Amino acid sequence: MPLLRDTWLVFLRQLRPTLHNPVTGLGFSLLQPVLYLALFAPLLSGMPGAMGRNSLDWFVPGVLAMLALFGTSFAGFGLLPELRSGAHERLLAAPVSRVALLLGRVMRDIAILLVQSTAILLLVIPFGLRVSPLGAAAGLLVLLVMGVGLGTLSYMLAMSVKQEFVFPAILQTTTMPLILLSGILLPMELAPTWLYTLSRINPLSHVVDAERALFAGDFGDPSVLLGSGVALAVAVVALALGTRLMRRLAA
Repeated sequence: MPLLRDTWLVFLRQLRPTLHNPVTGLGFSLLQPVLYLALFAPLLSGMPGAMGRNSLDWFVPGVLAMLALFGTSFAGFGLLPELRSGAHERLLAAPVSRVALLLGRVMRDIAILLVQSTAILLLVIPFGLRVSPLGAAAGLLVLLVMGVGLGTLSYMLAMSVKQEFVFPAILQTTTMPLILLSGILLPMELAPTWLYTLSRINPLSHVVDAERALFAGDFGDPSVLLGSGVALAVAVVALALGTRLMRRLAA
């Protein structure tokens, strides 16, 4: 199919700079989650509530969700120089599917997210992380699905604002409440009732709950179905909106 071929070509084009400079493309973005694991996770040992077990078992799935959020939601920042220079407009004039120009970029971000998440798991397992292999694979799949939606929304935002100083301001204002209300850093069960209620409105909190259940191998936990459904819904809605935007730009 032309769409699949074009998506693959765009994916390879976008991946090439990362492969040429993997330290910048992969390494630096791992610094933040590694620092959280090294400097914050030890503070959680012995805390009540959901962290009665090994703090790494509770904290690592949340850190991976945070990596997915930041890694994909800021992906659109790389499109802004191309929009400013006119390179993206020239690509729109090329004989390639306009939708593939979006999907190829998103797939590059998902591939990077998969490599980074796997690297973190391999790094933390020797330090006592207990994880179900099948559950970890299912958890990573849920994160990748959510990453597709977040990455697509990020590129849509970049194509809408087209300004470097506006883009990060909007994202920072959006992502910070999502992180604080997701239960990634501390269990929301310990929060006041009003704050816990707000966290239930946050889609990311349901994905984080699903990640923790999956990594523990508890596939029957209701949070798995809810979190997976939320991730899938975000991806479907974002792809529908992104496809519509790309076709409108090409018109």
